[in-house]
Amino acid sequence: MKKKDYLVIGTLLLLALLSWLLLQNRGKDYGGIRITVDSRIFGEYSLAEDQIIPIGDTNVCEIRDGRAFMTEATCPDHLCIHQKSIGSAGGAIICLPNRVIIESVPVSGQEGPQIDAFVS
Repeated sequence: MKKKDYLVIGTLLLLALLSWLLLQNRGKDYGGIRITVDSRIFGEYSLAEDQIIPIGDTNVCEIRDGRAFMTEATCPDHLCIHQKSIGSAGGAIICLPNRVIIESVPVSGQEGPQIDAFVS
Protein backbone atom coordinates (compact mmCIF):
# COMPACT_ATOMS: atom_id res chain seq x y z
CA MET A 1 0.00 0.00 0.00
CA LYS A 2 1.10 3.50 -0.72
CA LYS A 3 1.05 6.53 1.54
CA LYS A 4 -2.02 7.94 -0.24
CA ASP A 5 -3.95 4.70 0.41
CA TYR A 6 -3.36 5.02 4.14
CA LEU A 7 -4.48 8.65 4.00
CA VAL A 8 -7.74 7.73 2.21
CA ILE A 9 -8.46 4.86 4.63
CA GLY A 10 -7.75 7.07 7.65
CA THR A 11 -10.00 9.83 6.33
CA LEU A 12 -12.86 7.38 5.70
CA LEU A 13 -12.51 5.91 9.20
CA LEU A 14 -12.54 9.39 10.74
CA LEU A 15 -15.68 10.36 8.79
CA ALA A 16 -17.40 7.13 9.85
CA LEU A 17 -16.53 7.78 13.51
CA LEU A 18 -17.82 11.37 13.37
CA SER A 19 -21.05 10.26 11.69
CA TRP A 20 -21.60 7.59 14.32
CA LEU A 21 -21.04 10.08 17.16
CA LEU A 22 -23.50 12.56 15.65
CA LEU A 23 -26.16 9.89 15.25
CA GLN A 24 -25.69 8.67 18.84
CA ASN A 25 -26.39 12.13 20.32
CA ARG A 26 -29.18 12.95 17.89
CA GLY A 27 -31.68 10.47 19.32
CA LYS A 28 -31.76 12.01 22.79
CA ASP A 29 -34.62 14.38 23.49
CA TYR A 30 -34.16 16.48 26.59
CA GLY A 31 -37.63 17.68 27.44
CA GLY A 32 -36.88 19.07 30.87
CA ILE A 33 -34.34 20.65 33.18
CA ARG A 34 -32.96 19.69 36.57
CA ILE A 35 -31.88 22.45 38.94
CA THR A 36 -29.25 21.54 41.50
CA VAL A 37 -28.21 23.86 44.33
CA ASP A 38 -25.12 23.03 46.41
CA SER A 39 -25.21 19.39 45.21
CA ARG A 40 -28.88 18.98 46.17
CA ILE A 41 -31.64 18.58 43.64
CA PHE A 42 -33.86 21.67 43.82
CA GLY A 43 -36.37 20.37 41.28
CA GLU A 44 -37.13 19.14 37.77
CA TYR A 45 -39.26 21.12 35.35
CA SER A 46 -40.70 20.50 31.89
CA LEU A 47 -39.61 22.74 29.03
CA ALA A 48 -43.14 22.53 27.60
CA GLU A 49 -44.57 24.91 30.21
CA ASP A 50 -43.49 28.58 30.34
CA GLN A 51 -42.66 29.56 33.91
CA ILE A 52 -40.40 31.62 36.14
CA ILE A 53 -38.56 29.65 38.82
CA PRO A 54 -37.03 31.47 41.81
CA ILE A 55 -34.04 29.46 43.03
CA GLY A 56 -33.73 30.33 46.68
CA ASP A 57 -32.70 33.94 47.27
CA THR A 58 -29.89 33.89 44.73
CA ASN A 59 -31.03 33.11 41.18
CA VAL A 60 -34.08 33.14 38.91
CA CYS A 61 -34.51 30.75 35.98
CA GLU A 62 -37.07 31.31 33.24
CA ILE A 63 -38.50 28.75 30.84
CA ARG A 64 -39.98 30.29 27.71
CA ASP A 65 -40.70 28.76 24.29
CA GLY A 66 -38.98 25.47 25.18
CA ARG A 67 -35.74 27.16 26.29
CA ALA A 68 -34.40 27.74 29.81
CA PHE A 69 -32.14 30.62 30.78
CA MET A 70 -30.99 32.46 33.87
CA THR A 71 -32.59 35.90 34.23
CA GLU A 72 -31.33 37.04 37.65
CA ALA A 73 -28.39 36.21 39.90
CA THR A 74 -26.74 37.71 42.97
CA CYS A 75 -23.24 36.59 41.94
CA PRO A 76 -20.73 39.38 41.27
CA ASP A 77 -19.83 38.50 37.66
CA HIS A 78 -23.29 37.48 36.26
CA LEU A 79 -21.66 35.01 33.86
CA CYS A 80 -24.59 32.62 34.29
CA ILE A 81 -26.99 35.24 32.94
CA HIS A 82 -24.86 35.63 29.80
CA GLN A 83 -24.63 31.88 29.10
CA LYS A 84 -26.53 30.45 26.15
CA SER A 85 -30.04 29.17 26.87
CA ILE A 86 -30.59 25.42 26.98
CA GLY A 87 -33.35 23.40 25.40
CA SER A 88 -34.31 20.01 24.03
CA ALA A 89 -30.87 19.51 22.43
CA GLY A 90 -29.16 19.44 25.85
CA GLY A 91 -26.76 21.70 27.69
CA ALA A 92 -26.14 23.28 31.07
CA ILE A 93 -26.06 26.68 32.77
CA ILE A 94 -23.73 26.95 35.75
CA CYS A 95 -23.45 29.66 38.41
CA LEU A 96 -20.31 28.82 40.38
CA PRO A 97 -20.51 31.48 43.13
CA ASN A 98 -24.08 30.45 44.05
CA ARG A 99 -23.47 26.73 43.32
CA VAL A 100 -26.46 26.50 40.98
CA ILE A 101 -26.53 24.09 38.03
CA ILE A 102 -29.32 23.94 35.47
CA GLU A 103 -28.98 20.96 33.15
CA SER A 104 -31.11 19.38 30.45
CA VAL A 105 -32.58 16.01 31.36
CA PRO A 106 -34.96 13.64 29.59
CA VAL A 107 -38.45 14.45 30.78
CA SER A 108 -40.20 11.96 33.03
CA GLY A 109 -43.90 11.22 32.79
CA GLN A 110 -44.81 13.95 35.29
CA GLU A 111 -45.16 17.67 34.78
CA GLY A 112 -43.94 20.45 37.04
CA PRO A 113 -41.44 20.43 39.86
CA GLN A 114 -40.34 17.12 41.27
CA ILE A 115 -37.84 16.52 44.02
CA ASP A 116 -36.19 13.14 43.58
CA ALA A 117 -33.71 13.06 46.45
CA PHE A 118 -31.45 15.14 48.60
CA VAL A 119 -27.75 14.41 48.71
CA SER A 120 -25.92 15.27 51.90
